[in-house]
Amino acid sequence: MPSTEDRIRTLINENLQIDGQPLNVPEDLNVSLADLGVTSLDVVAFGKVVAREFNVTITPEDCANVGNVRQLIEFVDKRTG
Repeated sequence: MPSTEDRIRTLINENLQIDGQPLNVPEDLNVSLADLGVTSLDVVAFGKVVAREFNVTITPEDCANVGNVRQLIEFVDKRTG
C-alpha cells in the first residue's frame, strides 16, 4: 500500500491546479499549499478530499492550522495510525 506521503502527493496532483495547470509539489514538503498559490477555499476543499481518502475528520480550522504539506501528512498519520 502506498505511504501517506505518496497518497497525498497523488491527491494534490489529481485535485489541485493553479491557473489551470497541475500543481507540482516540490520534493521539500515543508511548503504550504498557500505558498504554492492555492487559495484558502481550495485548501478547505482539498481537506475534504483528504478526509474522504483517509476516512478522518478534518475541519476548516484544521486546514487553516496545518502549515505545510509535511504537517498535513503527520496530521493524517496521527489520526489513522
